[in-house]
Amino acid sequence: MKKWWNGISRSWYYSLSLVWVFIIALQWINYADGVWYQETTPLVLATMAVVAIIDILIPLKIIYRLIIKLFAVLGTVYYVLDHYGFYSWQEGSLTDNVETFVDTVSPYLWFILSAWVLIEVSARIGSSRRAIIMFVGTNIAALSILDSFTTSMMWEEVAWVVFAGMGWLVSNHFRYFQQRFPKGWKHLRRYPLKIIFNIAVIFSIILLVGVNVPEVQPTLKDPYTAWKNWRGEAVITVNGSNPLNGQGASSGYSREDSNLGGGFNFDYTPVMTVSTTSRSYWRGETRTVYSGEGWIDRSSNGWSELQSVEAGSELPLDESSDVEKKTVKQQVKMLSEDNVTYPVLFGAYTIGRVTDVDGGSDTSQLDWRSNPGEIHWSPTRQNRKFPESYSLVSRVPIIPVKELEKKTFNQLYADKSLDQYLQVPSELPDRVRNLAKEVTASGDTPYEKVELLQQYLQNNFAYTNNPDLSKKKSRDFVDSFLFEVKEGYCDYYSTAMVMMARSLDIPARWVKGYAPGQASGYVTSDYFPDGATEYTVTNADAHSWAEIYFADYGWVPIEATPGFDMPMVTETVQTPSDDTPTPEPEEEEQTPEEEETATPVQDNEPAVPTSVIWIASSVILAWAAVMIIRYRRELSFMIMRMRQGEALTPQQKIMAESKRWLAWMKRHGMDRRSYETLRESVSRWEEVRPDLAAQLTPLLELFEKAKYSPDQITEEEWTSMQHHLQNLRKRWRKRATK
Repeated sequence: MKKWWNGISRSWYYSLSLVWVFIIALQWINYADGVWYQETTPLVLATMAVVAIIDILIPLKIIYRLIIKLFAVLGTVYYVLDHYGFYSWQEGSLTDNVETFVDTVSPYLWFILSAWVLIEVSARIGSSRRAIIMFVGTNIAALSILDSFTTSMMWEEVAWVVFAGMGWLVSNHFRYFQQRFPKGWKHLRRYPLKIIFNIAVIFSIILLVGVNVPEVQPTLKDPYTAWKNWRGEAVITVNGSNPLNGQGASSGYSREDSNLGGGFNFDYTPVMTVSTTSRSYWRGETRTVYSGEGWIDRSSNGWSELQSVEAGSELPLDESSDVEKKTVKQQVKMLSEDNVTYPVLFGAYTIGRVTDVDGGSDTSQLDWRSNPGEIHWSPTRQNRKFPESYSLVSRVPIIPVKELEKKTFNQLYADKSLDQYLQVPSELPDRVRNLAKEVTASGDTPYEKVELLQQYLQNNFAYTNNPDLSKKKSRDFVDSFLFEVKEGYCDYYSTAMVMMARSLDIPARWVKGYAPGQASGYVTSDYFPDGATEYTVTNADAHSWAEIYFADYGWVPIEATPGFDMPMVTETVQTPSDDTPTPEPEEEEQTPEEEETATPVQDNEPAVPTSVIWIASSVILAWAAVMIIRYRRELSFMIMRMRQGEALTPQQKIMAESKRWLAWMKRHGMDRRSYETLRESVSRWEEVRPDLAAQLTPLLELFEKAKYSPDQITEEEWTSMQHHLQNLRKRWRKRATK
């Protein structure tokens, strides 16, 4: 056993190198997991694990280890193939079974051999710091390229590679220290907890700094976006949606909604700032026709429904509501440097009027579509670019929720022509309709059913910007989301919300625009005499949601995507009496402080668990306590220096330290009696503990010289006092442990 342990101890660096290489390789396996066959991933993973474990735990000659690895890998491959039902031992001759096994393994042979060679070779290249940096840097660069030029989010994989690289470099440093300073290495081995504790402190500090550092949105473009812009080509963007199944897509306002799905990378390039009197979603366009794959812009009257817009004039609506409305003022400033032309102006809820465009009243390039409530921009009419700024006033309805919850289908939709908002493809699978009925079975009114649908979608599906589309089987976008993929981003949730509501005969439409963005300041101006909150909106804030129509109440926005917060103005309804005042409308998120905390969560990366933060904080507090105890002498001297305004002399240090070691002696039972001089006390202590005489006598002499002698104390004498005190404590502890 001792020989085996010595063998493992001698090869500790190679064993750690195997661990770091395995962690790095695991990131590539995770990336390929959605591309390989289901059984390929465990075959590769098991091969690498078996080879690494044998190298770590069996310190034999390389030829013997190779033989053991061969049989272990064959056994592992057999187990994995048998587990997945691709091969099992059959009755018959050994030759037949071996031939069948070889045929079954053949498609995976190169994967298995590559994994074996990778783990063997990679761990051996870490003989120098330069080689480690080159190996880790190459992996980071490759993963970063995949992150920029594909739809895969590789941030977590890059972080793990960086972690493994740091661990590998630290291991290499200790190996170098062991070879260069063997005596110092033996000393380190005696106190492993000190090393572990210091490492834990460093990681705890990094963790807490990372958790508490202010969030700053990146301003640099990723390589793909910069390259496309340099070539003068448009970057494929998604509103959470992706027309090309996510190949190189980045987040942003979508121009194409007919083929939803895929994945995208978050692009935090600022799009606009919105100064507003009320936090809101910035509404863009609506869609009503669902094809099974996405949304088609097919309005009932085409472009004949467009109406001219005049600055300051109220804009008419086809579907008006009788509820009270709140006025919300906005001032939008576009930030894009690429002169991007959007099809619409963005505004809170439904725009009521346009105040100005680029500071003036020229609205000749604006058109109003009253049915969906959209202001369209026509870039060809006067060949002008999209406005750099514009000011709007929106009409936000105050929703009487308690009253609306009681309205039945007949009360809301009788004698209403709403067919275009109830359109459902004939190919929509029945299980979508059945699920909607099952989820809303406990609801009696349309509003109650909508609430149940909203809660179901928010609570049962995971948010991610890169859903696993390998699970997709159904051709219908909503059906595949609800029953197969079961994860996605806003387009998945909002489209499912609209179509499930329509399957219940509740009129709904799909809306796209931007989430509120990040609160970035508070402004006052002539347009905002009472002040307004400014929000910075980026491409990552592009969003889609649902609007449900309730007759006499209008279109009510519904947020089905988890992590997002739809600002709504609601009214608490009471029955007025002679002595009960009519309640005032209540607005959610009214104060700037509340607005800032309500910024929606845009990604699916989990926050650091609270338990981890508490552990890190405890480690740092323990480290701080140890440092205070260890350097308490220096701290006391620093305080004394601050009090007297100059550095302490060696004489002052000896006098101060004498009080400390006398107090230490008292705590250990060597008390100084009131009638004794210090010399008499030391003589008595030396009789009790003669082994301490070699330290107590010099300490006494230094004290007497500092207190009574006219001679100056030197720095060497102060240093010698510290040496004697250290030896005094060591001898005391040594005697106490016997």
